[in-house]
Amino acid sequence: QPLWVKLGLVLAVVIFLVNIGMTILKGRKTAITNVLFLGLAGLTLFLFALYNPSNLSLDKMYWWYVVHLWVEGVWELIMAALLAFLMLKLTGVDREVVEKWLYAIVALSLFSGILGTGHHYFWIGTPGYWQWIGSIFSTLEILPFFAMMAFSFVMVWKGKRDHPNKAALLWALGSATVAFFGAGVWGFLHTLHGVNYYSHGTQITAAHGHLAFFGAYVSLNLAVFSYAFPILRNRDPYNQVLNMASFWLMTGGMAFMTFVLTFAGVIQTHLQRVLGEYYMDVQDQLAIFYIMRFGAGLAVVIGAMLFIYAMMVPKREEIISHDATVAAE
Repeated sequence: QPLWVKLGLVLAVVIFLVNIGMTILKGRKTAITNVLFLGLAGLTLFLFALYNPSNLSLDKMYWWYVVHLWVEGVWELIMAALLAFLMLKLTGVDREVVEKWLYAIVALSLFSGILGTGHHYFWIGTPGYWQWIGSIFSTLEILPFFAMMAFSFVMVWKGKRDHPNKAALLWALGSATVAFFGAGVWGFLHTLHGVNYYSHGTQITAAHGHLAFFGAYVSLNLAVFSYAFPILRNRDPYNQVLNMASFWLMTGGMAFMTFVLTFAGVIQTHLQRVLGEYYMDVQDQLAIFYIMRFGAGLAVVIGAMLFIYAMMVPKREEIISHDATVAAE
């Protein structure tokens, strides 16, 4: 981006952090809010984007400071804090238990995620030792995602509260599970440098990215929306059946898309990287997979529209009840 755009982003982030920080200072200070703000403060890593060295290898190192340390480092802290908040509210588990899990997840995230940046250094001109550092610590990055998934299900299992908002709970559990498979399992599939030498930049990477983003970002946000909207609008959770249907439609579509792209990536790796066929010739042979991917994308879009409807439109019986109340008055 142009420099003025980057400076505008920095200004917006500073305003956001001041707003959130003052809100946290005024409220109750807990481990959850502390971890959440620590993660949000990691937005300052964007400042590396202001430095553009002329050396391409050095430029890419700073590039991944911005991208990786935010996506696979800082966001894991935010995700863990938001999951902890949702589990606390939806399951009724003691705060002390939730916070112990949270500390363990944060420790695993920072331990594996910081040096895990090395898996982006394989082929950009850095010293060879980054291949081993990146491979080892990237393999360990599956642990915090497994811990988040285990944490979510254990909290539900131990929970003492039968919360009426089943849709929010489903999205929270789905977020942790899909993030584990997308970021953890699918990330591990091509993170070892011996494998990545062949698979780098193929549709395997796209499969990993799509499922990881849907689980760690999209599903988590929709879980928060599902929990917060009924409270903000002063209504009981409504249209939960449609909300949960949208979960299965979107998650199913994204899972099918991931499998399709994975198969496409395996074929692409063999034809292009092993047999040495031309890139565009290989793309022609993958057309059937891209058609199936498009169909999966349509399912996700329909699910998203269903979610918006479930969030914004009250149930029919609520509308009838409201009309009857107005008529009685």
